[in-house]
Amino acid sequence: MTERPRIMVDMSATLIHHGHVRLLKKASELGTVVVALTTDEEVRTKKGYVPELNFKERKEILESLRWVDEVVPSPWMLDEAFLDKHRCEKLVHGHDNSNDIPPERLIIFPRTEGVSSSQLRERVLDCLIQMNLEGHNSSTSDKIARLLIETIKKEFRLE
Repeated sequence: MTERPRIMVDMSATLIHHGHVRLLKKASELGTVVVALTTDEEVRTKKGYVPELNFKERKEILESLRWVDEVVPSPWMLDEAFLDKHRCEKLVHGHDNSNDIPPERLIIFPRTEGVSSSQLRERVLDCLIQMNLEGHNSSTSDKIARLLIETIKKEFRLE
């Protein structure tokens, strides 16, 4: 029996969603899946915020998925040396790939329409605002309401 090729999928997965799951499932059809998971420091440096789920939490979730065989910490940008270090033949990525990987080692899949971690953050904020407006206050929605009020006051100089 021949060994399945090792396929690397790089992601930050700050908020893991069904788009990530679909990408991993497709990658698993090609071989053994090694997720190159962006470290917390790289997310903070490159995206400008601390991820909602820290590296350890993101890694645990990814390792629990049947399509993931291994998770390794990674920098923001990958190169051939990183693939070689982890004995991976190909890199799978969404259409927004900017890694410096030769075309013969790169497999691009289209992104799942209508979902991204950024969109999920907006949906959470919308839910918290709606909860506050409807009187379903929680400590989190109270914090959001206070933040919005303070932001509006500052913006319009309403002290």
